[in-house]
Amino acid sequence: MVKRCVCHSCGREVELGEVDKPCDVLCGWLMLSCIKREEDIDRYSFCSLGCLKIWMDKQLPGIPDVFIESLDEERSE
Repeated sequence: MVKRCVCHSCGREVELGEVDKPCDVLCGWLMLSCIKREEDIDRYSFCSLGCLKIWMDKQLPGIPDVFIESLDEERSE
């Protein structure tokens, strides 16, 4: 049975064969577990720190431009 690991950011896919050791095939990959509540865990895989950062940036709300512009106005006064 072949298992697949897919990067949640770029979609890169790696296949793990029956005789493959996950630690060899997935060397350098990052795995993230998000525990929502008991028995409810989301798991994410990333092929690099860069892909993890891209995914994290999409998960976090951005700072509204109006707020950032107001900081510039306060500095110039």
